[in-house]
Amino acid sequence: MRKTLYVFAPACLAAALLPFTTPAARAQDGAKPAAETPKADAPKAAAKVDEKAQAVVSRAVEALGGAAYLGVRTVVSQGYYTQFRDGVGGIPSTFRDYLVFPNRERTEFKGQGGRSVQVNTGQTGWLFDARKKLLTDVTPEQAADFRTVMRTSVDNVLRGWWRAEGVSLAYVGRREAGLARRNEVVKLSYADGFEVEFEFDAREGLPSKVVYKRPNAEGETVEEEDRYAQFLLVGAVRFPYVIDHYRAGVQTSRVNYDKVEVNAAVPDSLFARPADVKSVKF
Repeated sequence: MRKTLYVFAPACLAAALLPFTTPAARAQDGAKPAAETPKADAPKAAAKVDEKAQAVVSRAVEALGGAAYLGVRTVVSQGYYTQFRDGVGGIPSTFRDYLVFPNRERTEFKGQGGRSVQVNTGQTGWLFDARKKLLTDVTPEQAADFRTVMRTSVDNVLRGWWRAEGVSLAYVGRREAGLARRNEVVKLSYADGFEVEFEFDAREGLPSKVVYKRPNAEGETVEEEDRYAQFLLVGAVRFPYVIDHYRAGVQTSRVNYDKVEVNAAVPDSLFARPADVKSVKF
C-alpha cells in the first residue's frame, strides 16, 4: 500500500488520524521517497502562515469534528487494500491498522496466500513476511517514504505538525473540482523544496485531495494524488472510508475501510521489534 493510513490513512497502509493516507501503502505503490526531511539538529526558520490559508484549515478542522477531531490520539481500523495496474484493480488484501499519533503505526496485511506486518515508529521500524519467514528492519528508503507520507497527510496540515519544521502555509486559491464544484487550495512549502497542496471542498470544508510530486521507480518526477471520499461519522469525528491514490493521473491503489475505532487502547508491545520470527504475533 502507499503505507500509512492516518486519520486519513495509515502510514503502513496506503501515510493521519482519519485514515487519510497510509505510509505502508504508499511504499508498496513503488514510488521513490521524496527529499529527506531536515535533520533534527539543523536550524529551522520560523513557520510562515497566510491568514486566509489558516482560515481554510480551521474550517476543515471544524468540518471533521472540531475538538473531537483534535482529541483523537489513536485509530484502530480494518478494511481492504487494492492495488491497481494500468487503472485496473487487482485482488484486495485485508488489513488491520493501529495508529498512535503522531508517528507510530502498525499495519497487518493478509491476502493472496500470505501475511505480513509493517511497523513504522518515526525514523525506525520493522517488517515481517510470514511466507518467507523473514524479519527485517525498515530500510533508509522506507523510512524516508514514511516521512513523505507524514508530510503529505491531511493530519499534518490540520494538526499543525508542520510548524516544527519552519514550513510556510500559503493560500493558493480556488480550483475546479467537477460540475459546479470548487475546492479551496492551500500549500505547504518545505525548506528543502518539497511542496504539497491540500484541497478542501469549498461548500463543506472537508478534505478532498492532496497533490504533490516525487520520483517514480524510474527516477522521473511525477504528480501524485490522494483523493478522499465517503465521509462517515465515527463517534463525533468524520472519517473518509475511501482513499484513492493516483500517479501521473492513473489510479494505483484504493484503501476501503469497513471499521474504524478512535481512542482505543493500543499497547506499546505492538510496535516493539520481535526477537525472532517465532515471536511475531498477529
